[in-house]
Amino acid sequence: MKTGNQKLVKEINQSIVLKTIQQKGPLSRSELASLTGLNKATISTIVNNYIKSGMIYDIGIGHSNRGRKPVMLLLNKNAGFSIGIDLGVDYILGVLTDLDGNVIEEFNVEFTNKNPDYVISLIKSSIQQLILKAPESKYGIVGIGIGVPGVIDTDNKILLAPNLNWRDVDILKEIEKSFNLPVLVDNEANAGAYGEKKYGSGKNISNLIYISAGIGIGVGIILNNVLFKGKHGISGEVGHLSIHFNGKKCTCGNVGCWELYASENALLKQAKNLSTFHNLQQQIDIETVRVNASKGDKEVINLCNNIGKYMGVGIVNLINTFDVEQIIIGNRLASLKDWISNPIQRIIDQRLLLKHSRNSLKLNYSELNNYSCALGASSFAISNFLFQDDLSFH
Repeated sequence: MKTGNQKLVKEINQSIVLKTIQQKGPLSRSELASLTGLNKATISTIVNNYIKSGMIYDIGIGHSNRGRKPVMLLLNKNAGFSIGIDLGVDYILGVLTDLDGNVIEEFNVEFTNKNPDYVISLIKSSIQQLILKAPESKYGIVGIGIGVPGVIDTDNKILLAPNLNWRDVDILKEIEKSFNLPVLVDNEANAGAYGEKKYGSGKNISNLIYISAGIGIGVGIILNNVLFKGKHGISGEVGHLSIHFNGKKCTCGNVGCWELYASENALLKQAKNLSTFHNLQQQIDIETVRVNASKGDKEVINLCNNIGKYMGVGIVNLINTFDVEQIIIGNRLASLKDWISNPIQRIIDQRLLLKHSRNSLKLNYSELNNYSCALGASSFAISNFLFQDDLSFH
């Protein structure tokens, strides 16, 4: 355990106890002592203080084969509420959650005007709507997390969001000024990885990569139960990793970027050239493609197959680089899993460096569907409130 002055040690112990209750509760005091390694007197003092503060409560008597039956402790999930915002390239999804990540309310809005001031005004409006719907609680809204499709520095500033055409946008300052609440901004794929690890397909997995396959592609990386951000906070921008040396020009300035061949945007651009959609009056979207694929349209299925192949190429590179246990595919392209899964798996089987990696790898799709980022962003704010922004899982 870390050492330091008495105040620091006390804060660390409090955080350890609360995190253990949140992740593994309900627990008795003796179970807490065993799991944390803290003595029973320290546990008792910390627990009593948390009960007085309303952060935890006892839920009654637990089972015991001998001796006095234990009092079981649980986090008070309604002590406060959190807001998570998934800022997409053309949509905003906001959720209001309790401290256990259960969605209480949600708010959706789409946009075509990508001007930063306009989009930030929509985010503020979404947050305001969710605040108005929050139940009364002791701690109220404990914070706001925002997932953004772009490069975020260690000060939560948006350095570059190519698909929004944003550079150097300080969204955190704008939101904090309006609501006077703690705000955390991170890459949407990091938020998605955190959401899946905490609530979805990534539970009980120590090393995973979440692929956010939407208009662009981003990945969130969790290594040894810790969200990996890199030295400058910009890891995971593999959507702009070149897979074609002389490939298509990307808005980021690079050429041959992975997302030009395996994203929702790539799919929809190619779909416009299919005879299936030549006489279509409405705009082609991912649902239109999914419906036609489900009807057995060979042109559409072949297109999905091609997108899956390119997705597989990028995934092989990720596995060979990070040697993770699990790949989770999320965001809107995951809705085509019935048609992209086989080509992805074929490419992995053909090209992966080691057979052992291939046999042990778990390839899954998001359990949270389109909520991975929003729930992860909300959970960032919860962790900041409960554990001083400790984003690890143990």
